[in-house]
Amino acid sequence: MLEKVNSGGAGLPAIGDLIRAVQAGLGAQGLAASEYTINDGRVIAAQGLLAPFVGIRFDGMTDHAKAVRSGPGVHEFDVADIQPMAKQHLGGFGIRRLVVASAEADGRVVGNLVAVFGADHPLLEPEDETLIMRLAGSVAAHLYTDRVGLPVLGDGEMVAAPGGREVSERGLFIAMASHELRTPVTVIKGYADTLTDHWDALDTRSRMEAIRVIGQRSGELARLVDRLLTSSVGGVGEVHPAAFDLTEALRGAAADLPAHLRRRLSVALPGSLPAALGNRSDIVTVLTELVTNADKYSGSAEPITLTAGQDGRTVYFRISDRGIGVRPEEVEMAFERYWQGGDHGSARRPGVGLGLYLVRKTIERQNGWVSLRPRDGGGTVAEVRLPRGDR
Repeated sequence: MLEKVNSGGAGLPAIGDLIRAVQAGLGAQGLAASEYTINDGRVIAAQGLLAPFVGIRFDGMTDHAKAVRSGPGVHEFDVADIQPMAKQHLGGFGIRRLVVASAEADGRVVGNLVAVFGADHPLLEPEDETLIMRLAGSVAAHLYTDRVGLPVLGDGEMVAAPGGREVSERGLFIAMASHELRTPVTVIKGYADTLTDHWDALDTRSRMEAIRVIGQRSGELARLVDRLLTSSVGGVGEVHPAAFDLTEALRGAAADLPAHLRRRLSVALPGSLPAALGNRSDIVTVLTELVTNADKYSGSAEPITLTAGQDGRTVYFRISDRGIGVRPEEVEMAFERYWQGGDHGSARRPGVGLGLYLVRKTIERQNGWVSLRPRDGGGTVAEVRLPRGDR
């Protein structure tokens, strides 16, 4: 591992190799790498039982912050010390303790590595376990010190764009607004053109359906405009989460997709789920973005599947495709502004690279999170989780 880093291995691929090597060396049930900004952080890579937490954001200032944002050195925590959602997930697998190693760069802790162990784990000698974790933290810190592909999270006033140019946050806001408004405007124009050009050829039912969709999308457009006008620079407006029926919202959102996406989408939802806590009106935008993304990166012959489920703390839905897939090192980069996936070596697809960024920001405003992962057998799974509204 050290040889690979010293020979130029960098960024998320190197972090992924690091946590796989450390997990194997320790015999841990899971291992994750987190990265910090000033006040919060995000899990950027994970293996084993911690894999579902890739992409989750955490507040570094909470009462549970000590288990995810530790000071210098190597620390051990009981599973009871961590945030409830993670505690319930890990407790169900018999996890009892966490060992956390900090990565320090330029005099500050920039991230950490977390290993989880069950009660019956055949422990190494404590000093050996600590030594391995301290070494792993040092390797991660080396990557940050040299700025080789890290950090993943940006916190500057200016953001990088393709081709090396930079754009201000105000310019980004304009780009985001244009991106969000494009879908309803395109749908409205398409149906309006159909009515104008083919009125006589359409029967009454077809005309009424076109008018219904125009009215529906006009309402969506009005909501988007209102949200954008009242939002701060960067496009994040105020949200008042409320309990809603996720299954019903997903069925409605799927029915409102453009015709070519409806034909590709296979809906396999449960009869009912616990209420979700969030903003129901955002489900249409989120689902449209995720299905559009799956459509863009997969062949037209393969179906796109919508499923949903629950656990003790969250309700979730997944969009699964059989497309070109996502590499482990790309799962976090895909949510960066302006990042676009290619066909693993081919030309990039049309678009400005804001869709997944918008999805993540929309869901995180509701205390949820969204993640990507490779799908077994090929393709990608996009997963959106929201807090349960009955808790």
